[in-house]
Formats: sequence, structure tokens, C-alpha cells
Amino acid sequence: MNGELVSVVIPAHNAQDTIDETLRSVRSQSHGELEIIVVDDGSRDQTVAIARRHMKIDPRVRLIEQANAGVAAARNTGWRAARSDLIAFVDADDLWAPTKIERQLAVFDRTDEKVGLVYCWYLVIDAEGSVTDDRHRPNWRGDVLERLFHGNFVGNGSAALVRRQALIDADGFESRLREAGAQGCEDILFYCRVAERYHFEVVEEPLIGYRSLPRNMSSDMTRMLRSWILVVDEMLGRHPGAAPTLREGLHFYSTWLLERTLHQRQPRHVLPILSLLLRHHPAIAMRVIAVDLPRTGALLAKGLVRRLVRGSHRPVRSHVAARFPIGELE
Repeated sequence: MNGELVSVVIPAHNAQDTIDETLRSVRSQSHGELEIIVVDDGSRDQTVAIARRHMKIDPRVRLIEQANAGVAAARNTGWRAARSDLIAFVDADDLWAPTKIERQLAVFDRTDEKVGLVYCWYLVIDAEGSVTDDRHRPNWRGDVLERLFHGNFVGNGSAALVRRQALIDADGFESRLREAGAQGCEDILFYCRVAERYHFEVVEEPLIGYRSLPRNMSSDMTRMLRSWILVVDEMLGRHPGAAPTLREGLHFYSTWLLERTLHQRQPRHVLPILSLLLRHHPAIAMRVIAVDLPRTGALLAKGLVRRLVRGSHRPVRSHVAARFPIGELE
């Protein structure tokens, strides 16, 4: 597949602070046969102007503009306009290592058409481009649907290279989550729909710089839980025998959200999360209240004491430029 055209879809909404670096990282791929589609989703900043600067110097870059409709709709616009049979997605604040597409194509090259999606590992980076977490190391492959019911091991929307037919069979990304006020879990729902028909493969190498910022969609904890509940409801409708696994995954996700809320010192989100969980899955809510929330509070308190004793926070491991060289604009 060395000469295979790959379409890259970049949904972008008010992404002027990061999209330049994202585009440079995509344009710096060792696999040069790319079609790079920026879908501007109603931005009101300089996102479009930045994309056009890249278009002037790189004919592989295209721009599609649409009224704001959400990340799922923007991704769907992009892949449906794409020319290739292999499509990758990258959010407008994330980075790719230079060999990301090359390494994923090599996996497709040695597997059959039962494999519909190849993902890779990622590093969490902050606004300054420093690596803050490098623990993402899943190696789930083959029939992964039940594993996805436990949680989104792929981790983000920038890691997957997907066959067009898998996108068609999954009906793309679910834009109705936004209409229901439940954006956030478009990725996991899409991965589940793909896994219902196809196998997954993985490149066991961190090839994504996943940027964690306070303004990210995933910072709205209550909306994220509402989104996950809708994913669980859809999967329960088609896989009722997987109810225990889906409920365990919801329990795990709810606990993770509460841990993240407390870790970020945003206790105001705790009550809305628990209230939403009580309305939809009261048994899970009672388990979280009785067991997980006290345990989480105790663990976080111990961690705070340790940091105070040491007098410093966890040191940053490295700067992202060492792993994701993005090149110059021209």
C-alpha cells in the first residue's frame, strides 16, 4: 500500500490556536499520498484563514466550510467528500508522529478485509506541548466489541485509520448525540458500530499527541455521561445479552468521570453526575455513592498529602517536539 491514497479529515471549530501545528504534523507524514480535508464547522476565528495558507503551499489540502453542526457532522462531511478507500481522522488540536499513516498502512497490507480499523497508541499533551501522560498501551485486536463495552480503549478520535466500507456500514458518526445535548461519545459509538462487523488491529507505538485542554468537549462531565448512557442504550438494544458488560462499563466510566472531576477540583459537577446516573441507572448510582466515591476521595486526599510533603507536582516527562516534529509552514 505504499502508493495508496489516504484521505485525512480534520474537523475544526474555532481552532486557530492549534490547527496550524495539526496541519503541519499531517503534512509531514512519511506517507506522502494524502488528501487532507479540513472541514470548518462554522468557525468565527482565524481557522479558515490558517487552512487557506496551507492550501496555497500544499495542493493536497482542501477546505470545506459548513454551518456549525458539531464534530460528528463535520467528520461525516469530510469522509463522504473523500476520494480514497482509507480514511483517517484527526482533531484540530492533536498531532501525529511522522510515521503514523505509514505504520497503519503496513498493518492493513498484511491483513485481510475483515480488518476494518487500525488504531495506535497516544501520548497526552498539554497546551504548552509537554507530555503529561504516556500510559496508554492497549493491544486489543480482532473481535473487540465486548472489550469496547468496557470502555474506549482506542482513546480518542485521532488514532484510527478506517476502511470506507466500514464507515458506510456504521453509517458514519452519530450527529444526533449533539441534537440530544449529549455530545462527547461519538468516537466510542462509532467504534462499537464498526466492531459489530469488523476486526480491529493496533500499531503498538505512541503516534498521537492527544491534547488535553480545559475547553475540550470532554471537560463537560455531565454531558459526557449523558452521551455514554445513550451509547449504552443503543448497544443494549442490539446486544441484550451483553447487558452485564455494558453496565459494568457504565459503572467504570461514571467512576472515572467523578475521579476526574475531583482531581480537577470541580466538585460542582459531582451532584449533577450522580443525579443523572440515579435517574437512568439507580443501581449503578448507589454503588458509586456507597463504594467508589468515598474510596476516590480517600485516594485523592492521600495523593494531595504526598505532593505537599514532596513540595512539587509530578514532573513533565518530555516536550512533544521530541516525538512529533511538525516541520515548517513552507
